[in-house]
Amino acid sequence: MAVTITMPQLGETVTEGTILAWVKQIGEYVAEDDILVEISTDKVDTEIPSPAAGVLTEILIAAGTTVEVGTPLAVLSQDSDQPTDEEQPTAPEQSTADSQQPTTSEGPATTRSVRQESAASTERRGVLSPVVRKLAAENDVDVAMVPGTGDGGRITRKDIEAFIAMRGAAPSPTQVVAPPAQREVAPAAARVPVTSGQLGEVREIPRLRKRIAENLVHAKRTTAHVWTSVEVDYERVASVRAKHGKAFKASEGFSLTYLPFIARAAMDALAAYPTVHSVFDLEAGTQTFAKGVDLGIAVDLDQSGLIVANIRGADSMTLKGIARSIRSVATAARGGKLGPDDLSGFSFSITNPGPFGSFMSVPIIPSPTAAILSTDTVTKKPVVVELPDGSDSLAIHHVGYLGLSWDHRVFDGSTAVLFLARIKENLQSWDWEQELS
Repeated sequence: MAVTITMPQLGETVTEGTILAWVKQIGEYVAEDDILVEISTDKVDTEIPSPAAGVLTEILIAAGTTVEVGTPLAVLSQDSDQPTDEEQPTAPEQSTADSQQPTTSEGPATTRSVRQESAASTERRGVLSPVVRKLAAENDVDVAMVPGTGDGGRITRKDIEAFIAMRGAAPSPTQVVAPPAQREVAPAAARVPVTSGQLGEVREIPRLRKRIAENLVHAKRTTAHVWTSVEVDYERVASVRAKHGKAFKASEGFSLTYLPFIARAAMDALAAYPTVHSVFDLEAGTQTFAKGVDLGIAVDLDQSGLIVANIRGADSMTLKGIARSIRSVATAARGGKLGPDDLSGFSFSITNPGPFGSFMSVPIIPSPTAAILSTDTVTKKPVVVELPDGSDSLAIHHVGYLGLSWDHRVFDGSTAVLFLARIKENLQSWDWEQELS
């Protein structure tokens, strides 16, 4: 009996995926739930377990190929003479190509599998597992310089670790390069002539960076971007943070930042101005208004990329609940533990470049949402305050800016300003101590 493995549905909005690498090869026994293949979507890279046990007899889609959900990927044989789960034999020591040489008795299906596996092997050099990519990024390793010892020249974790160890002793790491036949060569027409003064290190663009580039270019091309900002006096929030910050960190295990306060204030503003987090479909002639708020939080992956993690039902959370959720999704994102559904479906998002020292930021709106809020650095500044007797005085307060990138197709400037003004008023007037209780 044969079982056909198809491209799984890896999220509500995911319609296709790219085969990164086949973890199992033709002729290997695959136990149920063994990792069979690594797949990349426009949201995340993930390892796919086998839904059944058997011997992998056909690989129908070569590494590097993008296919739609439901497309047949591979075939497992469950013949009665195949090993049981308890036996689980190891893969044969000989290479896949050697073990799969066609004989005169083989049918066309097996011959096709061998050809496809051979084609996949030639692409394996540039296909990296998530573990290998993360290890390379953390140690600033140019994968083009690493010799691959895996099947088809594929770079393994051991290859990266060996390269890192050797780099410290080698006189010139740039001398270690992949064989020319294994390097991806750009078409001659796409090359840009460089002078000797422009020569430098050339690195392959990571898959995450490619996805970010494609998504943001699409967003800029399809959305009428406008930006509006307001100045916020955070003194009330700052005093609460100063008073309760140590106790909060002791009980929660992380610091109480400005971001949860801003997110909590924004939830109220979104309820007052629901068009700001509506979904606008010009081609269909529809505008969809969400019943609640699924909040996207932009998470920096240690400068290797940026993803937006979804906090579902954020509008029903307390200040503490939002703070915990922000911490949780950020930790999971940096640990590579978020799935496609965790990275999609949000109706409004916040990006927080403030901790890096930004003054004002103009973020790109993630499709298909209508707006994104940016939170910038909070610093001490002299401000004019009105005293109880009506006179003015100077005081030193914590001040920062909030910026809103919004889609002018969906709403107009008056809505953008009123929405920001509502957040500002909330931050400057709410009883935040009660919110923390």
